[in-house]
Amino acid sequence: MKRFYKAAGIGETEGGFRVELDGRPVRSPAKAPLVFPSRPLAQGVADEWAAQGDQIDAHSMPLMQLSSTAVDLIPAKRPDIVQAISAYAGTDLLCYRAEHPQPLVDRQAQLWQPLLDWAALTYDAPLHVCAGLMPKPQPEEALAALRRVVERTDDWYLSALQTTTGVCGSIIVALALLEGRIGAEEAFEVSQLDETYQIEQWGEDAEATKRRANVRAEIVACRRFVDLLRG
Repeated sequence: MKRFYKAAGIGETEGGFRVELDGRPVRSPAKAPLVFPSRPLAQGVADEWAAQGDQIDAHSMPLMQLSSTAVDLIPAKRPDIVQAISAYAGTDLLCYRAEHPQPLVDRQAQLWQPLLDWAALTYDAPLHVCAGLMPKPQPEEALAALRRVVERTDDWYLSALQTTTGVCGSIIVALALLEGRIGAEEAFEVSQLDETYQIEQWGEDAEATKRRANVRAEIVACRRFVDLLRG
């Protein structure tokens, strides 16, 4: 789409803040009003619009995408989204450990176990760890506790949680990132641990490099989104 505005800014509106293009409020792709809960998030989205060149590239506006999801998609499909996110707890990445080689086993224990311990303490949700790929049933109480965490989130936070959980393959990593237990780079390192180890052994092709860069960018964007959301 060709750029159709000169200036992007923000303004106050009922219930929060809005992004304005040449004084006109930005709407979601579904034409819904975009009312941002915090001024910093509205400013972040306005900055994305301001940074566009002659052609608008939606992929370069992750804050706008997450905001649109919060307004258009989450309210319409919230029960399904809550279920999909919560389901990751049953097969969380951090719970499935390698049996060998030992350096990978040790690295998984070093980086993954502290986050499982944090989740057990923070959410009363201890998850079992197993070696290999065969699924191991998790305690129903832990699964229910994590589901309650997801259910309590508002639509805006849930937008970031959905993306982060899917990208990382782990609800525990996603919560640790968005709650400030770890930073974006650590979340990338933790969630990409197995692949990083394989790259160290065998090298990395161009496709993997591009995919991992996209994963890192999404993780960074989701953390920034939540930080701005909280003001």
